[in-house]
Amino acid sequence: MIFDVPPVIVGHRGFGAGCPGGYRENSVESFLAAARLGVPWVELDARRSSDGELVLWHDPVTPDGLLIVAQTAAELAAAGIVRLADVLAALPAGVGVNIDVKTAIEDATDPPAQRTHALIAAALRRYLGTRRFFVSSFDPSVPIYLKDRAALIGAVALGLITEQQYPAAQAVSAAANLGLDAVCLHTGALEARRAAPGPGFSAEEILGYAHEAGLEVMTWSPDPAEALRLAQAGVDAVCVNDIPGVQAALAGTQ
Repeated sequence: MIFDVPPVIVGHRGFGAGCPGGYRENSVESFLAAARLGVPWVELDARRSSDGELVLWHDPVTPDGLLIVAQTAAELAAAGIVRLADVLAALPAGVGVNIDVKTAIEDATDPPAQRTHALIAAALRRYLGTRRFFVSSFDPSVPIYLKDRAALIGAVALGLITEQQYPAAQAVSAAANLGLDAVCLHTGALEARRAAPGPGFSAEEILGYAHEAGLEVMTWSPDPAEALRLAQAGVDAVCVNDIPGVQAALAGTQ
């Protein structure tokens, strides 16, 4: 089991996407602010630098428009972009970390040892056992790469992330047939019924199929009212931008 006592609140990019409360997303300060509110998990975005470090940034470019993958970790640090190692060193050990792996087009052609997949695998070998980890990606090759190397890395929970436009029913089928542990669904996809011909599926039905298939479901990024509705439907975790608001909404449900 990844998420104990659902619904579990996960801090999206730390204290939330953007700069809520004055804490910039994917910064050490943002993750520590989330931890101070008692969330059991945080989510972060990991990319590779030109010198093979894993750094935390959502977009493929810096605020100045420079490609993350073309900059060294030191150059990125000068722009305020921190390394995964910095956050893991600062974050309390009791807080679980969901690593959202952001691959780059260079991962198609660079030597295998330099690719994001290999760097994530090396980080997991280094840090597994120090805290709970859950690794997910929009790129399905990442969890499959890690799953194929479980004997070398150790057991880690793996998930597939899908966008709002990706039908939730297909996402559940994909994650189950890839042999993963979880599926991370956009709130809009989880709550929407299909407009195409054929039966639509409610959130309760989607969650029922996922759980029957042995998958846990995290949804991103519901507001407090949506989080409560999805918690009542049976979602396992909510990755949110408004931690205090969602905590208030879910009070008494956990």
